[in-house]
Formats: sequence, C-alpha cells, structure tokens
Amino acid sequence: MGLFDRLKEGLTRTRAALSDGISAIFRGGRPIDAALLDEFEAMLLAADLGPVAGEVVSEVARLHERGEIRGESEVRQVLRQTMLGILGTNHGEVSFEQRPTVVLVVGVNGSGKTTSIAKLASRFQAQGLSVLLGACDTFRAAAADQLEIWSQRSGAPLVRGKDGADPASVAFDSVESALVLGMDVALIDTAGRLHTQKNLMQELEKLQRVIAKRLPGAPHEVWLVLDATNGQNAIAQARMFLASVSVTGLILTKMDGTARGGSLFEIARALELPVRYIGTGEALDLLEPFEPQAFVDAILGAEGAAGERR
Repeated sequence: MGLFDRLKEGLTRTRAALSDGISAIFRGGRPIDAALLDEFEAMLLAADLGPVAGEVVSEVARLHERGEIRGESEVRQVLRQTMLGILGTNHGEVSFEQRPTVVLVVGVNGSGKTTSIAKLASRFQAQGLSVLLGACDTFRAAAADQLEIWSQRSGAPLVRGKDGADPASVAFDSVESALVLGMDVALIDTAGRLHTQKNLMQELEKLQRVIAKRLPGAPHEVWLVLDATNGQNAIAQARMFLASVSVTGLILTKMDGTARGGSLFEIARALELPVRYIGTGEALDLLEPFEPQAFVDAILGAEGAAGERR
C-alpha cells in the first residue's frame, strides 16, 4: 500500500467531511449560486478550515462570476490549489546531518507525544539509523515505562532517571550517552504540560539550555506534537510553546480520529512551521512523513487528484 492509499484510509473522516460534503452540495448538478456558496462555506467551516473557508468561497465566487468555473470539478480544483498554496513545500522529513542529532519532543498532556516518539524511533531504525531514547518525563512513570518497553523490543538504548528526578539532568545524561555511544539520533521525551503552566514551560527552557551546554547547537530539532482533534484550539496551545522553546517542526497526531483535519491548513499557516509527520493510526508504521500533495489528494478523494491531471 502506497503513501496515498495509506493516507486515504487513515483520513476517512476528514475526507467524508470534505469530499463527500462537496458531492452532497452539488448533487443533481446544482448550479453555483449564493445559496450553494453559503452551504459550501458552512461545510468547509465544519471541517475546521477556519479563515481558509472564506478565502476559498471568495475565490470560487470570483471565478464563477468571470465564467471560469461552472460546477463541482472546477470547485474541487480551486479548493485543491488553495490548500496546496497555503501549505507550500517546506514539509516532511529532515536529513540528520549532525551526529548525534538531538531531537527534543514537546507537547500538551494527551497529545500522543510519547507514542509518537516510539513511532519515530521505529521509523528511524528502519532507515538504518541508531537511536537513543531519553525519558525526561520523570513525573509520569507510565511515559518512561512506555519508552522502556519500546527500548527492550527494539534494542534502542534508554536513559531514564528515578521518578521525580530533575528532567534537565536526564536530558544532559541522554546527550552524554548519545555522544559516548556514537548514536545517530537522540529522541528526548518531555513531560506533557498545559500551555498555561508557566513553571513547566520554564522547565522546557531549562532543558534546552542544559542540552546546549553539553552539545553546542543542540537540540538540533524541537518538534511540537499537536492533537488534531483539538482543531483550531491547537494554535493557541502552540503559541505558548513557541514563546518558550525554539520549535522547528510539528507532528499532528490522531488524524484518523477526526473529521476536523482541515485545521492543519490554518495551523501550518498561523504558526509558519513545517509539518514533519502526521499520525494516522495506532500501529508503529502509521506515522507518515507529511507530503502536502498526497495529503490534499487523500482528503479530497480521487476527484481532486484527477482534476489536476485534466
């Protein structure tokens, strides 16, 4: 199964909201008029596209008035082009040029952060990279236990402190071990925290400083994990993290569990950060590198991709 097919399967709910929604609006060959455009905008808003919805509808209205579009296939193409234009091309996986490359992974409670780290470790190992895990969530034993299980299964070294230990000291030891062992990648887990918890946000700043003290230039990547089911609310959460740490990329999880996957577009534009991966299921291999064209075609259905080829 290729990337497009996996995405199409994992993004069923968002595709139903968007692609099936468009088909329903145009059923029976309805002409484009004010009533249809109102329904179209309401449908896009229900898929959590936010301000993007108004932009698309305005463009459809403009092109229709000029006689350039007349029906469903052209409307789909306008939507597709707008989505791709918003996302741009600066997404997907990064090349690890540093050895070790230190990746700090942050996010709110329940975002799927620790699970994403296990998936990342699996992915990187499959690419032939050696991976070390740093369990810096010293307040929630279950998080470290989860990483330890993955460590035992995969053979990836794990650095773990005692419950309640200083997370910064565990981060320092993780980087130290990665250097000594000659690892390719060090994935550093952190305690989940609400974006309103200022003391915990300051702890992230300390983690970043301590890591840089042991290895200048590190962390080389800081990935923020966002729960896609939170939709537009994820933007407010993310802004607080951006104020505390130098986030370099996003991971959106639980894309398979929401019909609000359209929020990804406003998230990417509002935060001006690349989307590195999206989670489309529980299995270890269902953390997909984000490819804008494959994503857009998967949520718009085959018609979106076909419209580009015509």
